[in-house]
Amino acid sequence: MSNEKTLGRLEDLPADYVQGLRDRNLMPLWPALRNALPHERPVAATRPTIWHYADVRPQLMAAGSLAPIEKAERRVLVLCNPGLGIETLRATASIYIGMQLILPGELAPNHRHTPSAIRFAVEGRGGYTVVNGEKLPMEKGDLILTPALNWHEHGHEGSDPVIWLDALDLPIITNIEASYSVEGQRHVIEDPYNTSNLRFARGGVVPYEMLNRQRAPYPLLRFPWCDVKATLDALAHRLPPGGFAHVAYVNPETGRECLPTLGFSALKLPVGQPVELLRQSASMVLHVVSGEGLAVIDGHSLPFSEADTLAAPTHARITLSSSGTEPVYIFVVDDAPLQRKLGIHQVFNERS
Repeated sequence: MSNEKTLGRLEDLPADYVQGLRDRNLMPLWPALRNALPHERPVAATRPTIWHYADVRPQLMAAGSLAPIEKAERRVLVLCNPGLGIETLRATASIYIGMQLILPGELAPNHRHTPSAIRFAVEGRGGYTVVNGEKLPMEKGDLILTPALNWHEHGHEGSDPVIWLDALDLPIITNIEASYSVEGQRHVIEDPYNTSNLRFARGGVVPYEMLNRQRAPYPLLRFPWCDVKATLDALAHRLPPGGFAHVAYVNPETGRECLPTLGFSALKLPVGQPVELLRQSASMVLHVVSGEGLAVIDGHSLPFSEADTLAAPTHARITLSSSGTEPVYIFVVDDAPLQRKLGIHQVFNERS
């Protein structure tokens, strides 16, 4: 039997009293208290959702002819969670996800903005991003950081379309009325060799002169998938039965998250063995780098294949399994860093 108290309703109050409150821009809290502070766990509007790449890609390619880059600036289709409303442009309450297309020879112009962003390469070769003068190649599975208020532009030197996934904390920045962008002149490429990757190519070994310099807020801007996959594969060989490899993308100088509000990780699912994630308070987006399988999110069964993207609400129960003969690799975006800074992040001991 529930011990929850029955609270007074707005209809229980005299109509003239309620109107008097409204006239003075006031409202009583108690009738809406359980909406603001539900018992036990949040009430999430975010629905477990999947966007199949086979559905997204044709629409994105059509946009390539319908929206010239000069008119679009960024040619993006936003993955919108139906529980939050299509027009809100949110995959979860705090995470924006888009699929961006750039065609050979195009340049998405230089700008900077208050939301933090990342790019995760999905398809094609020859694309690149320039961040503060450093040219960052974009191969399939590469993670590129474009931190808040850092200048960046995108280009394409290849022969086939390039598509990547954008993830931003745009809903957060919009809700605090702090979202804006500034256009800039075309980048002068000062570092065409992606030197930051050379500095951190081997764990524990860096150029000696780095010992005498002040730490940079974002010392590593590109995380090549070939390195991440190799790490996952090596870890998977050393796991006990029932385990799975899961790695986090971190700032190599601090060991903490790459960006202030969003976290990034990657996992490898073993063949034929379901994986139950520990339930946590963060919402997340899962992007399938390769493989096929089934996700069960809060009881919703969502079959997935390569390049599909899924959304899970806060406190979700998640089980993942591969259904083919090859392991599944998944890239994960979550809002755990923001929750940790707010002091509300929780990881629950029970499996999903």
